[in-house]
Formats: sequence, structure tokens, C-alpha cells
Amino acid sequence: MAESWDGNHDPGSPSEESYHLERLHIEPIYDAFICPLTKQVMQDPVTLEYGMTFEREAIEKWFKECRDSGRKPVCPLTHRDLNSTELNPSIALRNTIEEWNARNEAAQIDMARRSLSLGSGEGDIMQALKFVQHLCQKSRSNKHVIGNAGLIPMIVEMLRSSSRRVRCKALETLLVVVEDDIDNKEIMAEGDNVRTIVKFLSHEQSKEREAAISLLYELSKSKTICEKIGSVNGAILILVGMASSKSENLVTVEKAENTLENLEKCEINVKQMAESGRLQPLLTLLLEGSPETKLSMAAFLGELVLNNDVKVLVARTVGSSLINIMKHGNMSSREAALKSLNQISSYESSAKILIEAGILPPLVKDLFFVGANQLPMRLKEVSATILANIVNSGYDFDSVPVGSEYQTLVSEDIVHNFLHLISNTGPAIECKLLQVLVGLTSSPTTVFNVVSAIKSSAATISLVQFIEAPRKDLRVASIKLLRNLSPHMGQELARCLRGTSGQLGSLIKVISENTGITEEQAAAVGLLADLPERDRGLTRQMLDEGVFPLVISRVVSIRQGETRGSRFVTPYLEGLVKVLSRITFVLTDEPDAVALCREQNVAALFIELLQTNGLDNVQMVSAMALENLSQESKNLTKLPELPKPGFCVSIFPCLSKPPVITGLCKVHRGTCSLRDTFCLLEGQAVDKLVALLDHTNEKVVEASLAAVCTLLDDGVDIEEGVQILCETEGIKPILDVLLEKRTESLRRRAVWAAERLLRTEDIALEVAGDPNVSTALVDAFQHGDYRTRQIAERALKHVDRIPNFSGVFPNTG
Repeated sequence: MAESWDGNHDPGSPSEESYHLERLHIEPIYDAFICPLTKQVMQDPVTLEYGMTFEREAIEKWFKECRDSGRKPVCPLTHRDLNSTELNPSIALRNTIEEWNARNEAAQIDMARRSLSLGSGEGDIMQALKFVQHLCQKSRSNKHVIGNAGLIPMIVEMLRSSSRRVRCKALETLLVVVEDDIDNKEIMAEGDNVRTIVKFLSHEQSKEREAAISLLYELSKSKTICEKIGSVNGAILILVGMASSKSENLVTVEKAENTLENLEKCEINVKQMAESGRLQPLLTLLLEGSPETKLSMAAFLGELVLNNDVKVLVARTVGSSLINIMKHGNMSSREAALKSLNQISSYESSAKILIEAGILPPLVKDLFFVGANQLPMRLKEVSATILANIVNSGYDFDSVPVGSEYQTLVSEDIVHNFLHLISNTGPAIECKLLQVLVGLTSSPTTVFNVVSAIKSSAATISLVQFIEAPRKDLRVASIKLLRNLSPHMGQELARCLRGTSGQLGSLIKVISENTGITEEQAAAVGLLADLPERDRGLTRQMLDEGVFPLVISRVVSIRQGETRGSRFVTPYLEGLVKVLSRITFVLTDEPDAVALCREQNVAALFIELLQTNGLDNVQMVSAMALENLSQESKNLTKLPELPKPGFCVSIFPCLSKPPVITGLCKVHRGTCSLRDTFCLLEGQAVDKLVALLDHTNEKVVEASLAAVCTLLDDGVDIEEGVQILCETEGIKPILDVLLEKRTESLRRRAVWAAERLLRTEDIALEVAGDPNVSTALVDAFQHGDYRTRQIAERALKHVDRIPNFSGVFPNTG
């Protein structure tokens, strides 16, 4: 052996390394094998006229340099002039060198095989790997030699080495061995080799990661290996992450991207990419692939879970294509398209894109069409789901034609068709179509059309019956729909619920379920809350069915913090309070209502609810309920029984003195309490109501002012009521409401209150000096409605702005 590879020699440049590896021979190198110019073993030796032998390429380069410099060609060794530059091949020498090379390379390969063992020293392994690289780079045919010699599995085994240098060099060597060699690639792909390389993609060391991705990219040029790479669990996910990484170097990112592009040759890999968030290849195949491929991609797209941004991308890219498949494809294609459209229609922005792409007409047609090519019910359910998704996007459906005669989704005949399907299909489709109507009735621009169509089709009773549906989703959809309809069809819905079919009981059962606060419960209580509060028959039935104690217990539970953490708490509480307020509208006619309010101390609860800051509706409804309760106070107050006058007093009236009775309510002039007579004064509610007169919500202000005004109403001691307001500093807030003039109804109420206050001389004198109040009263006198102007006139008389003899309006009280 001329020289061994003990690893001590570490050549610098690639040329030095090649030279060093050339010198590693088992048999000695003969001087005749070495080119005098290159100092390396010749591959194509040629002889000049004087017998000197050189490497063909080297001597040809020498002759060219001579010609370029204008010199005659000479022998590069002897410098003798040459008569001819003819080169004669040294065939015998070339054959000898080739035989010598073959023997040496075989011996060297055998040496490399012995060195490629994890038990060998690091230096020997590194030298063996370098030799393999050199051999493959020297001649492409040598790659077959390496492959046939069984070195590839041995090099792969070096990837398990504890040495980072060895692992990197093994990866680099494998790249050289398989580059542009399909046979070696196939050998490389055997067993778990591809999985081993993929593991390096997650390695902490960037050099190993870069070497691994370069090798994987080269392997991915083979379609069969593409399938192998894709079958490695997590490989595509890792590659997608590398290709989109902001921290990797650009070469690694580019190699990862190129590898993924090669992997796209296999449909199964494209599907994995889509699952990993790289959706564009799938979309491209869906647009440009064969019919079978399009079907496969559309079907897979329907099974993916997409985030909202991706849904928008998909809608923009293939929305029109999917709609076209849905319109013209065979049944399997239509099914795949529908399932994909179902996925991407569930986000508001992507749904709007589909609307603009024309999804509504074929969607509605599929739902309504009956015939040879009609969709089976399971696909009509998908169509109904898509339509429900789209309707909830908030689009202006009153302007989108869906039929041949330019009907829209809210045209009467279209809504009639929806109602017909709801009554004649299975629960799944019924639920989705109810959700469609929920969406259409959630918009102020389309709700009236739907209400009109429901009334004209006499479908109210049918819709109410769904409250008793055993399926929860169907029940929720129907209750939400009725909730939306109740402000516009309250009387009809109340009439249906007053029947004996049990729907009211079903609503109460939903509300009373002790499972936290659900969307269904919030919708159910909202439906009851929006029904006409003065419908005595419905309230009577609710009394009979024990609704109000249940509602009170739920309100108290929420107030005490026993029920929390649900996003439906606020609408649920608002609905409960409004339902409870119903009982205060029937106090005059229903003794049982009065009894229940006393028993449950309802007035105290409403006073407490006045202080639920941030819940305007709760405060407004509570103030309205307190107004009703306070109006009833004067009827419930027990007036004192005065003793009959004695004999002398009857003869001499001048001797009589009015009896002094203590403990009476100043305003109601009788025995009052919060629990029994609902007296605001006894409940210390006046200051809380006055505080709400400064609220930013005018509806809260108006309801609070109305409750305060019960202290100034006919049938009570108005002077005492004014005095109470003075003591609670309520005069200025009331006059401030008058000055603000936020709404006409609020001004009307404020003018009424001001007139009552100005009946007190001291207040009238004080207000007379305030030009702002006088101006506000004059403005109401000039621009208010008839009743407001009439009251404003009386108020202006109190401050001497209008003389008492004016008689502009008749004094009608």
C-alpha cells in the first residue's frame, strides 16, 4: 500500500484533496501513469512526435496557449519545436492505467467498506466518505460501482454516529452518490432510510438540517420516492414549516420549497399539504386536474377543517369552479362540491364571495327541485346548511335574485317554499331551513317580508309547534326564529302560546333547566319577554304555571353570582327581568298578581336591579316595573279611620281639633310599606331613580322619570311629592332633562313633571329667574304636540310667562 488513510492528512482545497486521494493506492503508481503537466494519473494519454506522453486535455490546452501567444508549438518538457501537433492515442498505456485503476479502486472500495463501521475511528470514516465522494465525482459510472458494492446502506448507517462531523459528511456523501442516478436513489429509498433523513430536518444543528434537505430534495426528483417521503409521518408538515420559516437561511427555505414542489406530483402528498396549511397545490389540481382529480380534490376539501383566512382564499380561488360543478356535474361531483362549499361558506367574508360568485340561484334550485335529477335528502341537507351559513353573513338578500322571475330569498313564494319544506322534510333539513329564516329575520331590511309571508301562509301555529321538538338543535332554531318574530307578531304568537298544546310549558321547561345558561335558554326567555306585556290572558296563564317564582329565583341566582361565565348571561338576565315585569302590568285586574308581588317582595328586587350598571335594558325595565307598582300604591294604601265626633263637637264645631295620626306615608296619606303597597318612598327608591336621570341612555332616563312622576300624580299628595324630590335633590335633574330635549317623548314627560313641580310657589319663583327653563317651556309650548303644548301653557302660567286669562288651550286637567 502506497499510503493509508489514518485521518492525519487534512488537505485544504478540493484540488489538494483530489490529488491526495489519487495518491492513495494499493499498487504503486508508475511514473509513466503520471501526466508531466497535471501531475495526476492520465485518463486519455496521447503521444507527441518525439515520444513524450501527456494527458490529452492538458496538452491541447498547452498548444492553445502557444497559438494564443503567437509562438510556435513546442514540447512543454524539452521546449523543442514541433513539426506537428498531431496527437497519437496511447491505447496500450490507457488500457494499462484503466486496469490499474480498476484494481486500485476495487481495493480502495474494499478498504472503505472496512472503514465504514461505527466501530472505526472518526478519521478513517471521514476519509472513507471523502473517497466515495471523490470516486463518484470522478466518473458518473463509478456511482454504479458504489451502489453495486453495497456501500449506500453502510453510509446511511453512519448517520447514527455520535460525531456531528461524520453525520454531516455522510449526508453530503449520500447526496453525491444519488445525484442524477435513479438506481442509487432506489437503493437509498429502501427500508427506513428516508425516515432517517427526515428526522434530520428537525435537528438543532443547521448544517445537518441543510445537508438533509439538500439530500431530500435530490431524492424527491423521483416520483416513487416522493410517495415514500410523503408516507413518513410528519415529513410534509415539517417541510411546509421550513418553507414558510422566517428564521431559516434562504438556501434551506428554497430547498424545502423545491422539495414540496416535487412532492406535488403525488395526489396523496397534495392532500397532506392541504392538511398542513399549504392549500394552493390542492386548489390548482381542483382547477386544472383531470375530472377524476378534480372530484378527488373537491371531496377532500370538503373534509378539511379550514381557518377563516383560508376559507376566504379558497372562496376566491375555486369558489366559482365549485359552484359550476354543483350546477353541471354528476351526482358524485355535486356531492363533493357541496361539501366543499359547506366548509367555506361558514365564514362571513367567504360567504359573501360565494354570493357574488352566484351560489344562491343553484342552491335554492337544488332545495326546491323535485324530479329525476333531484338531490337526495342527505345532500339537500348540505344545501340547506350552506344556505343557512350564507344567510348569516349579513348580506342584503333583498337585492339578490334567486329565481327565474327575479325573486329574492324574501319573496313571498320563496318563503312559502321554505315553510313548505320545513313542514314536510326531516328534522335535519327542517333545522337548517329554520336557521335560514332566523338569519333573514335578524335583518331589519328583510324581517318584514318574512313576517308578511308567514302571516299569508298561516304558518304561525306550525312554527310554534317546533318548540316541543325532541331535537335540541331544531328546538333552538325554532325558538330563535320566534324570538325574532315576536316584536312583529307578538299578538299572534301570544295567542298560539295561550292554547292547550303545551308550548308555553315547553318554553318554561327550557328556561328552568339547571344546566348553566345556554343559547336556547336565552332565546326562550327573550321570546317570552317580547310578547305583548299587556296580554292579560298570557300573564294569567304564566301565573297559573308558576313562571314568575321561577324567574325570580333565576334572577336572584344570577345577582348573587351563583350563575356566571356564560356569554348568554346578559341576554338571559335581560329577558328574565322583562318577563317578570309583565306581572306589574296586570295589578289592577289580577289580585293574584298583587299577592305574588307581595309574597316575593318584587318591588325590592326591581329596586335592587336599578343598580345593575352597564345593563341598560335591565335598568330601564326595572324602572318601568317600579312605575307600574308605584301607580298601584295609591290603591293599596290603607287610609286611617278617623274617630266620629262627640256630641259637643257636633253642636259646637269650633271646638273640634283634627286628630293627629303618626306613621302615615306623606305622599299616599296612609299606611305604606314596600312589600305590601310597593311605595317607592318606603323602599328608598327615589334617590336611585333620580340618579338614573343622568343616564346616557334616554330610554333609561324616560323610564326612571316616569317612575319618579308617580310621586306627583293625581291621587297622591303632590306637594309632599315635590318635597320628597327636594330632599333627594331631584328637582334639578328633572329640569335638566327638560333642557336637554333628547327625544319628543322624553320632553313630553319632562314638561309634565315640570308643570307639577312649578305648582309649588318656591320652586316657581326660583325657576322664574332661570331663563333656560323658561325658554325650554316656551319651545315646548310652540313646537310640542297638542298635549305637550297644553301642559307647557299651564307651566308657563306658574312662572308668569303667560297670563292666566290667555286661555290659549281649554283647561281640561
